[in-house]
Amino acid sequence: MSEDAAMRPARPTLRCLREDLELPIPAVTVPLDEVEHPILAKTAEQFATADVKHERIRAVDDQVLFKVKVQRWRGAVWVDADLPWLVAAGRREDGSGDDFYAALEADAKAARVRYNAAHTDALKTDTYTGHLLPDREDHVRYRAESGVRFVRRLRTTLLELARASLRDGREHTVDFDTFTLGLQVRADEGHETYLAVRITGSVPPNLATVILRNVPGCQADGWYPEYALPERDLLPAEQAWSNLMDPREAARILDTGV
Repeated sequence: MSEDAAMRPARPTLRCLREDLELPIPAVTVPLDEVEHPILAKTAEQFATADVKHERIRAVDDQVLFKVKVQRWRGAVWVDADLPWLVAAGRREDGSGDDFYAALEADAKAARVRYNAAHTDALKTDTYTGHLLPDREDHVRYRAESGVRFVRRLRTTLLELARASLRDGREHTVDFDTFTLGLQVRADEGHETYLAVRITGSVPPNLATVILRNVPGCQADGWYPEYALPERDLLPAEQAWSNLMDPREAARILDTGV
């Protein structure tokens, strides 16, 4: 990765959120990287791009954990490929130095003793922090949030496609991972505003429904399947639908630019 390559937004583990930050777990419609807290905001800022040097927590030797500091808050960050996780956090007490990191070291050494007592294959490291890393619950939560992230991206994309097509009347497209989405608006003076959506690639019916439901300015029950686009026939891998766009919404999209 280059130095300015983007990382995925940093997020806390559920354990860290509940126990260390003492915050409630929000509904799945709120991605954990959007939870408001000083240490989370600092983590997101500090780990926004790849290949930037960070200060390692040297007292922990079983995992590579990095320091993050803001105000009186201290944290430990573990990076999984391009996804930073805040795995532990705490406050620095008045009159002390980095006591959070000293406590983290002590806890990690005690966890190593417990681990070795329960396993025949003893750890060779001085510390054990595996229990702080993201677990199955964290990965299930992340996957559950993927639908929210997709719909947000989809809404933004459809708005941008609609705006571009309203300006020139042509079809505009965007490539997603497994399909291409195209949108064309015809707003001839004195006529109704016609809008067509085209999907190239294989998508399940429920995904097509989500796409059509999020097209701006169109009634959800107003879609009709099409067998041709305004300027050409459909190809074998394509499917398309048409609807009428609310001209007031079309004007708002053009006028506000949002």
